[in-house]
This record gives sequence, C-alpha cells and structure tokens, in this order.
Amino acid sequence: MAVVDAGFVGHAHALRLALTDPRFDACAVTGAFAVQAGARAALERAAEPSPDGEGPYPDRLAAAVEAAGTAVQWPELGTLVAAVPSTGAERAEALAAVAAVDDEAVRLRTAVKSRDGFFTTFFISPYSRYIARWCARRGLTPNQVTTASLLTALIAAGCAATGERWGYVTAGVLLLVSFVLDCTDGQLARYSLQYSTLGAWLDATFDRAKEYSFYAGLALGAARGGDDVWALALGSMILMTCRHVVDFSFNEANVDATAAGKSVTGSPTAALSTRLDSVGWTVWVRRMIILPIGERWAMIAVLTAATTPRIVFYALLIGCAFGALYTTAGRVLRSVTRRAERTDRAARALADLADSGPLAGLVASHPLRTLRLPFAVLGAVVLVGAAWYEPYGSLMVVFAALLYVLLSGDAVGAPLRGPLDWLLPPLFRAAEYTTVLLLAVKADVPGALPAAFGLVAAVAYHHYDTVYRIRGGSGAPPRWLVRTTGGHEGRVLLTAALAAVVARDAFPVALTALAVFVALVVLVESIRFWVSAGAPAVHDEGEPA
Repeated sequence: MAVVDAGFVGHAHALRLALTDPRFDACAVTGAFAVQAGARAALERAAEPSPDGEGPYPDRLAAAVEAAGTAVQWPELGTLVAAVPSTGAERAEALAAVAAVDDEAVRLRTAVKSRDGFFTTFFISPYSRYIARWCARRGLTPNQVTTASLLTALIAAGCAATGERWGYVTAGVLLLVSFVLDCTDGQLARYSLQYSTLGAWLDATFDRAKEYSFYAGLALGAARGGDDVWALALGSMILMTCRHVVDFSFNEANVDATAAGKSVTGSPTAALSTRLDSVGWTVWVRRMIILPIGERWAMIAVLTAATTPRIVFYALLIGCAFGALYTTAGRVLRSVTRRAERTDRAARALADLADSGPLAGLVASHPLRTLRLPFAVLGAVVLVGAAWYEPYGSLMVVFAALLYVLLSGDAVGAPLRGPLDWLLPPLFRAAEYTTVLLLAVKADVPGALPAAFGLVAAVAYHHYDTVYRIRGGSGAPPRWLVRTTGGHEGRVLLTAALAAVVARDAFPVALTALAVFVALVVLVESIRFWVSAGAPAVHDEGEPA
C-alpha cells in the first residue's frame, strides 16, 4: 500500500526506492510512503486520525508509524530528488534539480556494489551493469540470470572434464562468462529492486557450487590424462571453505560487540588498517592479495586455458593459503589487542557455526573446565596427526577421534565469549575435512578421493547454509538437522570407525553412502526453508569472497 503526495516532484528512481523495495516492511522518501503486508496494520492505525504536524501527509504518516514502533527505511538518495514544493518558486527549483541529474546514470551506478575486488571493479562492472539493464528491460529476473550463471559454470566444468586442450580453453572462457553473469544478477537485483527469498538462497550458495564443481571437472579431466589430482582438488575446497568460515565466524562474533564503550574497531591493528586505507593504492593491493572471487576465478580461468589442472590447483593452494594466513593473522591481532564484550546473540551464532552434535552436547553438559581453545586445538592436532601417521584401518585414529569428541565438546560447554573463541568453528571445519581427506588418501583405492570430495562438499553446503540463515536473521538450522547429520564430531568419529572396520575396497562405497545421506537431509531441509514465506527477503551483498 502506497501513499504519494499529489505535489511530489522528483526522480522516478527515488519513487522506486520508496515504493518497490521488498526488503523493508515500511519505506519512505519525502512525499511518498509505502508499506508491505507486515506493516499494513500499523499504517491503518496511523491513518485513522489524521497525523498532526507539518509537512506532506505521507511524511506525517511515516513519522506516526515509526513513532508507534515500526521501523521505517529512508533510503539514501544522494543526488536524486524527492520533494513536495509548497510554492511555485520551490517547484521550479525542484524541477531544475531533477533536470540536472541523470536519473538513469544514478540507477546504473548504484546497481554496482560500493566495495568490490579490483578485477570485478575495473574489468567486469564497467559493462556488466549494462547487461543488467538489458536484462531488466526484457523482463528477466535476477534468479534467471543466477541460474544461467550456474549452468554456464557447470558446462565449463564439463568441458574441463574432457581432459582435452580445447576443453580446457573453452572451460576457461565459459568460467569468465559465468562470473560476468554472477556479477550481473546482483546488479540486476539492485537496478530493478528485485530482491527475493529464493534469490538470497541462490545467490549465496551457487557461487560455491560453481567453483567446487569446476574443481571436480578439473580433477576428472586430469584423470583422463593420467594425472590424479583429486587430493589437490579436495585440498583446495577445504582451504577455501575454512577461509570463508574464518570470515563468517569473525564477523558474527564482532558485528555487535563493544569494547570499553567504543567500537571494536578501536584497536592498534584497526588503526593501522585505517591509515593504510587512506593511501589509495594500498586499498586495491590489500583486496587483491587475499585472492577474492573475481581475482580467483580470473586466475583459474587463465591457468585452465593455458596450463594443466595440477598447476591450477598448486596456484590455488598457494594463493589461498597466503590470503587465509594474511586475513586470519590480522583478525587474531585485532582480537587480542582489544577487550571486546560479545553479546548473547554473537555467542549463540558462534555456537551454531560450531555445528556441534549430540556427542559434543553430552560432553558439554558435563564440562571438564579445561583451557577451551588450546585443548580444542590439541584435540584437532591429535586427530589430524593420527590420520596422517597411522596406516589405514588403525584403531589409533578412532581413539584420536574419541579424544577429539571429548575436547571439542568441552570447548562449547560455556558461551563462546572469549576473544579468540571465533576460531573454534573454522578449527572444527579444518579438523573434520582434513581427516576425511587423509583417510581417503590412506585408503589408496580408486574412488576413495572422489567419494571424500562428495562428502566434504555435502557437509560444506550444510555449513554455508547455516551461515546464510544466521546472516538473514532467521537463526541456525533446526537442531534435529544437526543431530541427524551427527555434528562435526559425530561425523569424524563415524568416518574413523568406517575406516577401521570396512575393507579398503568398500571404503569409497561407505563414504559415498554417507555423502548421499548428508546431502539429501541438508538439501531437503534447506530448500524447504528458503522457499518458505518465513525465509528472510534479502539479497546478499557480502564481502568479496
């Protein structure tokens, strides 16, 4: 329901921002006010008696709705004009201001993220915004463009899987096309204000599906040429996923934290970062060296077309390892140089990101009062070390997994409010994924590593889905889902037990069965949630991942 003053003078896009953005229950600019279904009752109550005060009627309605407790979004207009002139002179001035600003140019400019990577900013966005406009004028939706991006990336993975040079070259070109479409879908959503629950899910998860599918395609192509790089492909996926979990966990821990009454950015490390940002070129260098998605996909595409899958994965592992070390070290320094007080919401988010299952819950209910983070690190090191040094089928790995269950469960036995407790979720991810990788390598039978790749991909999807639900403000997945999939410690113990009791030749089948089970459970619940009316109507802007 919208109310617009008859004397409104302004740009069409200013009205779009006030009247058509589905992310907000109530939204307003000068002279125009609109509500979604969730705020309609508040508007009706405010309109029963004519709101007192001066100014345009829509503005008074918006003020009354806001005073009654309903949040009203007032979009930043910048150079756009929205006014209700009261005199002829003011009207002439407003019309002149409208004529002086190109409404369409502003709309195109604001369709692009204000902060993005170097490659995306200078090599993609200058023309992808026009593709977004072309799509909007032909009635295409962001979800359709997102799906086209996914299909293009899957075709690229298929071309890479041929193992032929023409396939690698075609795959590199198609991967870049997929990335252009990936940028276009968000720009189309911002250009036409087409935000949706389904779009949030597709945009958030398809990037990972595209990238990891391409890893699998490269591994299949290399195998056709006699080079087994499945371990490198799985290692690349593990490193990338753990790096993302570091980002997610740190951000969730600090999004609403305070430090001595000031912003948590008030640390020496943050101050140094601010000083570096004041020097223009350092901003781009710091964005590039962490290998964000634009630079990463460009590197993968070029190396795929020009070299071999093994070289692609070596470059990925080296570049992503450096980026992960750089960002993690900076965040650790920020955490130890400031005294942050984390909220109950942040502690709950970290506990959800930890993905602790029933075994950890049993231990957490009887905590050992240990040094939580150091002992959790010890448990992870012992687990990974046993998987590394012990032969396939060794019971020592099972005992190490039991110790990991004990120490990881104890680590979450109290609210995660410590300065470095945000490291627990990525630690658990690294321990679980790496153990699966090492056990598959030790099995040394055909199909073990591809099955491990599938299992880690299914579990990683569950972890990404948890992140995006928390970001959307809807909380973590239901506890029954975490219990059904075992939690990270339950899956580790089960995988170690399978390696101890199942013959080598049957281990790939066991891993595949576990992967299929996890994938079916998490996908069915995820799809049910994201297509439901209760899912958050947001479009993930995010940081360059």
